[in-house]
Amino acid sequence: MKAQLSNLYPFNLDFTLSCGQAFRWNRRGEWWYGVVREKVFKMRQIGNKLEFENADADFVKDYFGLHDYLPKIFSQITKDKHIKAAVKKFEGLRILRQEPWECLISYICATYKNIPAIRQMLFNLSKKFGDKTVFDGFDFYTFPTPERLAEVNMKELAECGLGYRVRYISETAKMVHENGFRLEDLRKTSYEKARKELLNFPGVGLKAADCVLLFSSGKLEAFPVDVWIKRIITKYYASHFPAEFIMKISVKNSLTNSEYGRLNLFGRSYFGNYAGYAQEYLYHFERTRC
Repeated sequence: MKAQLSNLYPFNLDFTLSCGQAFRWNRRGEWWYGVVREKVFKMRQIGNKLEFENADADFVKDYFGLHDYLPKIFSQITKDKHIKAAVKKFEGLRILRQEPWECLISYICATYKNIPAIRQMLFNLSKKFGDKTVFDGFDFYTFPTPERLAEVNMKELAECGLGYRVRYISETAKMVHENGFRLEDLRKTSYEKARKELLNFPGVGLKAADCVLLFSSGKLEAFPVDVWIKRIITKYYASHFPAEFIMKISVKNSLTNSEYGRLNLFGRSYFGNYAGYAQEYLYHFERTRC
């Protein structure tokens, strides 16, 4: 049975699900299909109405960040012509509140990989170790739990095309399962403390931790810095840094923790409490221009 939400302003389902923050949504015709926790559901947007099936309204509001008051957020982050152009083009893009375990593994997989490769790794993991379910005549797979991934051996994990990430995923699953670590509780913890906790997991660096906090824990002040954000900062915001620093990071493929911290601090200081929204708008705007 289909349900709907109306008077969504501003909200754009297509922008939100195609901007690179989540990897297991697929569009079939006019419907988007996704698997969150153990449930498959589908969504579509018609004008200012969001129709969905196999999900309840409270879940949809939380997952799609519909409680975020975008006019206020835009008023705080639109500090210059670059972010203003990004907001104008993609107005309605919202930050998701993804399931934190899947989000954590997604961003461990994301290191040095493009979006199609990340999607493939997560599909392989889900098909091999998740549970199959059929919805609208299509096969879907739930994301494997920490307990399930903790019990499989490295050889089985390697068959999912994870490369060197096999050890990270295996050890992280064991840590979460054996220690009873509740990733959901990061929502209740300060940004700084939550990031420190995530950095204890194998394969989780500063960028991955910031992505998990922004895209699953509602830490809208998080400002992940990847190759695109580094490019944006050196291209549009270089005047905020010494010339020698910009020159140094411009010719490097990766950042040291110190360099990352400097760019991250700039983003959080310049854009304020909603720096994560600025990050995602700038990221999607720049990526789609190339």
